[in-house]
Amino acid sequence: MKIVFEALRAFRAPNVFNPWAERDPLDVQGAAGSVGLGPAGRLSRLEAHFAAKPQLVLLGEASGYQGCHFSGMPFTNEKLLLEGRIPRVSVPTRLTTRARPWCEPSATVVWGTLHALGLAERAVLWNAFAWHPFKPGDPYSNRAPTRGELEAGREVLDGVLSAFARAKIVAVGKVAERTLRGLGREPDATVRHPSMGGANEFRTGLAALAARLGLAAPQALATARVAGRAASSRRVRARRG
Repeated sequence: MKIVFEALRAFRAPNVFNPWAERDPLDVQGAAGSVGLGPAGRLSRLEAHFAAKPQLVLLGEASGYQGCHFSGMPFTNEKLLLEGRIPRVSVPTRLTTRARPWCEPSATVVWGTLHALGLAERAVLWNAFAWHPFKPGDPYSNRAPTRGELEAGREVLDGVLSAFARAKIVAVGKVAERTLRGLGREPDATVRHPSMGGANEFRTGLAALAARLGLAAPQALATARVAGRAASSRRVRARRG
């Protein structure tokens, strides 16, 4: 993976933030290379996340400003890290100077489902385009990566997927599925992206896949279904005021 990490850090493109090589103004400041802080901390967290023999690789489209931009890990936000919800990764203190820790709804759903299914220790998360593409002039925004950016990032994607060649590749959302196929990679399965009202479909889709592959015990599947129904009830109550 050393070559992958080197390529990951070396990448530069206009209107793209590299979490593992660049500092953000909201990063908690420390000495260069401080453990847990800035780009060095993001790289160390990613290395810890990758120190596994996963059975699943969940693949999204690209990094986002509320998650990987500051955490260094796809579908992972500062709040989840502080709560100790991420296997193999721990953070002793705040990562940013923002008043509240970053909290990305999709990340909460993804990790909550993985824990409910007993898959958190057996899954690795990644993106078809590793870095964070943003709208010109607005670094705290998200946009789809261009075809040229996807092609430029192919080496890193291939390196990561080759490193976990025995794992099943699960595209999270149709965009990730199309992106993978456009790069000549066929996902083993596709599940609904949890954003835009897709949380329940993501949960049920991943639970069904885990059951089909024999990766989750019946009790874990039942727990995931209960968690999904509870989340739906909370949303209904919230809408009713």
